[in-house]
Amino acid sequence: MNQTSQASLPSRHAVSSWLKRMPLPLLEAALVLTWSSGFVGARFSIDHAPVMLVVFWRCVVVTLVLLPFVARQVRLASPAVLLENAGIGLLAMAGYLIGVTQGIALGVPAGLAALLADLLPMGMALLATIVLRQRLARRVWLGLAIGLAGVVLVTHDALAWGNAPLWAYGLPVLGMLSLAVATLWQRQRSNVSRALGLLPNLWLQCAVSCIAFAAIAGTQGSLWPVASAGFALSVAWTAGLATLGGYGLYWLCLNRSSPTRVASVLYLSPAVTLLWAWAMFDEPLSWLMLLGTAISAAGIWMVVRTESRRSDA
Repeated sequence: MNQTSQASLPSRHAVSSWLKRMPLPLLEAALVLTWSSGFVGARFSIDHAPVMLVVFWRCVVVTLVLLPFVARQVRLASPAVLLENAGIGLLAMAGYLIGVTQGIALGVPAGLAALLADLLPMGMALLATIVLRQRLARRVWLGLAIGLAGVVLVTHDALAWGNAPLWAYGLPVLGMLSLAVATLWQRQRSNVSRALGLLPNLWLQCAVSCIAFAAIAGTQGSLWPVASAGFALSVAWTAGLATLGGYGLYWLCLNRSSPTRVASVLYLSPAVTLLWAWAMFDEPLSWLMLLGTAISAAGIWMVVRTESRRSDA
C-alpha cells in the first residue's frame, strides 16, 4: 500500500506543477467554457427529467468517480478541515444550484434567472467591501459595472418577466450570494482548503451536496434515474463539464488570483452559453450579443489590469 502511494506521489506533484505553470488566462478561458456548459446542460436535461434529479445524480456520479482517488486524503484529514470544507461546499454548490434551478422551476424565466446569477461579481465585491472591509479601486468598480452592462445587452433578447410569485425572483439572487459567501470564505481560509487538496475538496462538496439535492428532489418524485439515453447524457455532460470542469477550475483559479478577478471573468459566461445554444439547439445570434460581449470584455480587462497592478505592488 505504501509503495503504491509513494509511486503515485511524483505524478501528483507533476500534475500540480503543470497546473501552476499553465498561464492563468488559459485556465480562465477554460473556466468560462466549462461554467457556461452547465446552463446548456440544464436546458438539455429539461426535456428528459426534472432538473433537480439531474443535479442530484450528477453529484452522485462525481462522488463515485473521485472516491478511489481521494479516499486516503479524506481519511487522513482532520474533522475540523472536513467540516469547514463541507460548509463551503454546501454554500458553493448546493446553495447556488438550488437557488437558480428552484427559481426556474417556480416560473422565473431562465434568461432572467441566469442574469440574476451573473450578478456574482457585484455581489462578491459588495460583500468584500461591507463584511470584510476590503477597499476596491474605483477602476475595479467601473470595470464591474461595464461588464454587467455588457451582460444585460447579451441576454436582452432572452429576458422576460414570468408568472412566478414575487419572492421566487429572490431565489437566484440568494443562490448567487451563497456562492459569493463560499468564495470569500474559501479565499480567507485558503490554508484550510489547501490542506485537503483540490480533488478531495471537490469530492467532499459533491458528497454533502448530494444530501441537500436528495432532500429536494425526493419531495418532487422518485430519486431513481430515468432509463433513457437523454437522461444519461444530461448527467454525464453536467458531471464532467459543469462539475469537474467548472467547479474544479473555479477553485483552481481562485487559488491563483483574487475573488474579484475570478468572478469578473464569468461575465463572459452568458455569451459563451449563447454560443453553446447556437451550436447545439440552433438558437439565433445577434449583433447586440456581439456588442454586449465586447463591452463585457472591456469591463473584465479593466478589472484584470487593476487587480494585476495591485498584486504586483
